[in-house]
Amino acid sequence: QVQLVESGGGLVQPGGSLRLSCAASGRAVTDEAMGWFRQAPGKEREFVAAISQRGADISYSDSAKDRFTISRDNAKNTVYLQMNSLKPEDTAVYACAVSKYILPSDIEDDYNYWGQGTQVTVSS
Repeated sequence: QVQLVESGGGLVQPGGSLRLSCAASGRAVTDEAMGWFRQAPGKEREFVAAISQRGADISYSDSAKDRFTISRDNAKNTVYLQMNSLKPEDTAVYACAVSKYILPSDIEDDYNYWGQGTQVTVSS
């Protein structure tokens, strides 16, 4: 069993930056891809970014591309999401997930472990 705990969320002004972290425990997740998803109030959960098990393959949503950077540190069993140039529409609960596979995916059903999420609010 894998437990995921996200941190780093908070309130930030438009144009600001945040770095989210997701620490996995229970066992190493170095053989699986990991991803970030977000859910805004009243909306469906949506894919943000994903990274392969070694970090060589990365995928971003159109909204995250050029502003967000996903990375991982397998020695720490942790995945990160650096978010720059934040916009009010980025406001959501951000959750990380561990994939069943080694390559990144934007499909929720490809992930079998999920964290509770961390709130990101972008507002002036």
